[in-house]
Amino acid sequence: MKERDNNLICHLKSFRQARGLTQNDLAALVGVKRQAIYDIESGRYLPNTGLALKLARHLGCSVEDIFYEGPSDKIQPVSVIQKSGQESSRVALARIRERLVAYPLEGRNSLHDGLRAADGLLEKDRNSVRLLCPEAAVAKTIFILGCDPAFTILREHVNQSTHEAMVHCRFASSHRALEALFEGDTHIAGTHLHNTGDDESNALAARKKLTGLNAILFGFSLFEEGLMVAQGNPFAIRNVADLTNKKLRFVNREPGAALRVLLDDYLNRLDIPHNAITGYSNQVSTHYEGAQMVASHFVDAALGLRVVAKAFGLDFVPIETVRCDIVVPLDLMEHPTIKIILNILQTKRLRQELSSLPGYDASMTGEVITEV
Repeated sequence: MKERDNNLICHLKSFRQARGLTQNDLAALVGVKRQAIYDIESGRYLPNTGLALKLARHLGCSVEDIFYEGPSDKIQPVSVIQKSGQESSRVALARIRERLVAYPLEGRNSLHDGLRAADGLLEKDRNSVRLLCPEAAVAKTIFILGCDPAFTILREHVNQSTHEAMVHCRFASSHRALEALFEGDTHIAGTHLHNTGDDESNALAARKKLTGLNAILFGFSLFEEGLMVAQGNPFAIRNVADLTNKKLRFVNREPGAALRVLLDDYLNRLDIPHNAITGYSNQVSTHYEGAQMVASHFVDAALGLRVVAKAFGLDFVPIETVRCDIVVPLDLMEHPTIKIILNILQTKRLRQELSSLPGYDASMTGEVITEV
């Protein structure tokens, strides 16, 4: 054994106790004296590779579960994405190819069942970061950009399957997510554009946005898009044409959002001008903001998903069922966390949970849609 690296964190004691083993029991299993187990747990020594592997095998875990590198004081250069006036120093981090990328943890992105822990803190120059987590963890962290609320379910399935991977989900419209993928600001993009003809709109958008970047589209979910309205649907809205009611207050999504593209397509088909809808030029940036405005009676209808309307106690008027695909660059297919995600897409438990969501269908989850 060798002297312990002060930056290494040891969880041998907690794993041993969770298995109901004493130090003597574990020492006998791996063929060492009890003092050796005591010294490892107290931080005096590190085991050699052979002993570390024996400990992991008898405790039913990986070596990385027992021993992992703690946060480093090293300051590293970083590219900060989606800068804003809030100037938060707390960031989520991941390495995309050779570049360390940071997204500020501010506003709704700072919350996840309470305040979300940061991976690092930006220095005053905002071009460098001090890590709060091990560098090895950053290397196994990925970003998913998109606006399917079920991406957070995928994240939790990854967390449940392994302690060696991390997924950060960031909200972005379909077009913005594809642009970020092309710019190297995310590992995976989610897109859910509705089809207007025989061609696949998700694939068409990916080909247009990802010029020179080869990628594969995998099916993630099918879900209902439409109009979120107050309980009881007081304006008796049945379709897009009913939004022209002058008494009805509407709030739109931002240009480039898949739901706004869907609405504009229907308005064009019906030859309805934008100014015929009160509030067409007003907009929100997420499904949740629209649902909150309806629930608070600031507006009477907003674009959204059935699952979001249900969560806010609203009624829902369906317009169309669309497929959300995840787009993965070919050169990132071997990333360890992306490989875990692609495996989880094939699992029955993920499909069962997606299918249990209001308005969702998992019949195409994990299916290869096309390569672009």
